[in-house]
Amino acid sequence: MDMKNMIPIAEYAKKIGKATSTVADKCRRGSVPGARKIGRDWFVPENAEYPDLRVKSGKYIGFVRKKKEK
Repeated sequence: MDMKNMIPIAEYAKKIGKATSTVADKCRRGSVPGARKIGRDWFVPENAEYPDLRVKSGKYIGFVRKKKEK
């Protein structure tokens, strides 16, 4: 990975509208593709997609209610 197209997570977080601490957590977990830690700072490719791991299918709607009915 070339460092020319890497940006600090503070700049990346501002670009995507998220908190720097949130992006840092995702980098630590390995969720941001191409993220690298150099010294104490994290760098991310400027074209990296922000990982959105929420379930959007609606599969779990009413899950708790269905579980209680059993």
